[in-house]
Amino acid sequence: MEVGTQAMDHLINILQTDRSDSEILGYALDTLYNVISNDEEEEQDENAQKQADDLGTQFTETFIQDPEHITLLLTMLEEFDFHVRWPGVKLLTALLKNQGVQVQGIILVSPMGVSRLMDLLADSREVIRNDGLLLLQQLTKGNAAIQKIVAFENAFERLLDIITEEGSSDGGIVVEDCLLLLLNLLKNNSSNQNFFKEGSYIQRMKPWFEVGDDNSGWSAQKVTNLHLMLQLVRVMVSPVNSPGATASCQKCMYQCGLLQQLCTILMATGVPADILTETINTVSEVIRGSQVNQDYFASVNAPSNPPRPAIVVLLMSMVNERQPFVLRCAVLYCFQCFLFKNQKGQGEIVATLLPSTIDANSISAGQLLCGGLFSADSMSNWCAAVALAHTLQDNLTQKEQLLRVQLATSLGKPPVSLLQQCTNILSQGDKIVRRGSKVQTRVGLLMLLCTWISNCPIAVTHFLHNQENVPFLTAQISENLGEDERLVQGLCALLLGICIYYNDNSLENYTKEKLKQLIEKRIGKENFVEKLGFITKHELYSRAALKPQPIFPSPEQMLFDHEFTRLLKELEGLITKAVHKSSEEEKKEEEVKKTLEQHDNIVTQYKELIREQDAQIQELKEKVSSMTTQTEQLQATVSQQQSQIQQHKDQYNILKLKLGKENQSQSSQGDTQLNGLQTEELSQLREELEELRRQQTLLQTQLSEKDALIDSLKSAAKAAECPAGSDNTELLQELEALKNQVQTHLAEISHLKAERQELLRRAEAGPSDTAPPSDGSSDAAKAELENRLAAQTAEMEQLKENRSGLEQQLAAATSTAAILQTEKAKLQTEVQESKKEQDDLLMLLADQDQKIHSLKQRLKDLGETVEDEDDLRDQTSDEDDEDED
Repeated sequence: MEVGTQAMDHLINILQTDRSDSEILGYALDTLYNVISNDEEEEQDENAQKQADDLGTQFTETFIQDPEHITLLLTMLEEFDFHVRWPGVKLLTALLKNQGVQVQGIILVSPMGVSRLMDLLADSREVIRNDGLLLLQQLTKGNAAIQKIVAFENAFERLLDIITEEGSSDGGIVVEDCLLLLLNLLKNNSSNQNFFKEGSYIQRMKPWFEVGDDNSGWSAQKVTNLHLMLQLVRVMVSPVNSPGATASCQKCMYQCGLLQQLCTILMATGVPADILTETINTVSEVIRGSQVNQDYFASVNAPSNPPRPAIVVLLMSMVNERQPFVLRCAVLYCFQCFLFKNQKGQGEIVATLLPSTIDANSISAGQLLCGGLFSADSMSNWCAAVALAHTLQDNLTQKEQLLRVQLATSLGKPPVSLLQQCTNILSQGDKIVRRGSKVQTRVGLLMLLCTWISNCPIAVTHFLHNQENVPFLTAQISENLGEDERLVQGLCALLLGICIYYNDNSLENYTKEKLKQLIEKRIGKENFVEKLGFITKHELYSRAALKPQPIFPSPEQMLFDHEFTRLLKELEGLITKAVHKSSEEEKKEEEVKKTLEQHDNIVTQYKELIREQDAQIQELKEKVSSMTTQTEQLQATVSQQQSQIQQHKDQYNILKLKLGKENQSQSSQGDTQLNGLQTEELSQLREELEELRRQQTLLQTQLSEKDALIDSLKSAAKAAECPAGSDNTELLQELEALKNQVQTHLAEISHLKAERQELLRRAEAGPSDTAPPSDGSSDAAKAELENRLAAQTAEMEQLKENRSGLEQQLAAATSTAAILQTEKAKLQTEVQESKKEQDDLLMLLADQDQKIHSLKQRLKDLGETVEDEDDLRDQTSDEDDEDED
């Protein structure tokens, strides 16, 4: 009090004025921390501690009256000096503890305020880093805006790295601090949860839960760390999150193997009880409403001999009264989550109770539930009843199937149905009643019966068929009993109301109208509605309606199930209306219902007719498409056959022509064939010769163009006198050599053409100059001609190859010429640039001369002696001569 009152302003003044002296800054920050801090001392009593808290809060308010003080403190944290940074971190943490909301607001509007604090996590000094974690814990409490900023400052990456460095679940208090900060950032913050999932940080959580075979000797810190890790998983899949986000995280946890790792811990031995309980709760929320995860959980077996399903092992714990209360609640929650929106799982559980599927050699889930339902332990009764109710939740098929379940009560007596046995426990007066007289057991059974017969007229009929049930319910409702019994009365009223609302009037003695008359005579409508409304006013009902998880401070307060509260909320208003309706209103409603049913039937008939017509139309469409396909195939076949017929006609005409030619003489036919062969080959040779001439002309034109281009390049290269002249000379020499080769090839082409002309002339003159040869000489001449033709053909092939070679050489020459042109352009550009630079220099020199001349003139005007350039040159030359001597 004394130091804070007198020194506060002076200490703040030191922070503002003595920034350069780190030692005195450190002392000032430490003093402020001691004044503001409320750290408990061992020997302080409660009153003294409360007084200190009030004093610390008072000084905190004084300090933060000027927001600039917080801004000043944030700038102090940028100092790397340990003696300034560490007390600054502690002081800001104390301020946040005392006046969190106000300090958070100042830091939020301070430029780069949160970013400066995030830098503390990167400090190499562990003391500052660890205290920085505590500071960020206080900073992020209950402020979604700051939580988002911290998350987007890469907090998840840094915190997970620190957890890994410190040894994950085996780490110390630093790991705990990191996990607490992560919980602050993720709890009830959908934006950060989505960022955590999208950043693939869920996958990094899997190694945390890799617990070895030896689970003995867990330290208290390890238990705390693993407990917080499990809570972190639950935050991501909490039922209060949006369904889409929860489903996405559940899918990710299954795909990365996190769910499998949790199930391994679930079935491991030596795991501490509180970790096992929290693991069961975590697995529950990871599988809740996710069909894939629920199917996987159903396939998990415990490592026992013989192996048993994990569900069976867990249910054995639930109905065992020696197990801890919180563990039994966790198992019930797990079973509820396994069945949530899981009709397949509900069917599998009910199937274990049906006569056709019961295996006498093994314990099934159904047998455990029935055993718990009728055991002497009231908590087992309640848990089993709620678990069975969840197997029937929103599943009409299983409600009807469960009516088939038969129970053997004792030797020599016929079996009774499960529904009958539940009502017997409620209504009969033997030993069973004394066990069932406990409120917890009766509430559990009534919740089971209400869930079972709601929205199931067949189950209502079965229930009313027992003549003792309705009198028992009316007697229970009409009595005046204590508060606990009034709760049972309310549930009995709900059960009777369900029998009215879902009654199909199949039993004459218990139609809707007769049951309402019975209520009016025995109970009174107003009294009935009042008893029904008592349930929702009960404190335990309101508590159960908040969350799906069954959390109870003690076993005695375990009365209501969350799903049952939803059912009651839905049915209460409907039952109240149904009880108050008169018979005329009922008749009108029945008529309206019948009319609506008739309309529905008509609509259904029309729908069926439309479906049939649609099916017929679809069938006709398919037939039309198939017939169209067949028609196309037939048309293709017809066109193919027509083309074949045309081909046969053409072949027939050709054969006719051949047969006509065969009637001519054999000798003339031979001569004609020979002359025809020669004429055809000669015409072909002429065409090829003309083509070669055209190509030769084209090549000569191209050569002349290249020659002109090379000459121009030579002259340009000589004029530029560049260093690349030697390279250009070599290229020009290569071009000259190529030209010589081309000239040689042209000479060869001319020689070959002359020979070709001679051959053609001889071939044309041969038949006219000589007499018709005999058969022998004709064959010889034919052979000679064929040989010459073969030789000519070979020479032509050689010419073609030479031509292709020449074309390639021309292409190379063309590319060389292009390169030379590029170099020439470069040289010309350089020459132009050098000329331009010379002109610029000359201009500069002229300007300098002009300036010197004007300055000399001014000096002369002022009366100064100025030496001319000629005198200076003469003086310089004399000095040079002396130097040479």
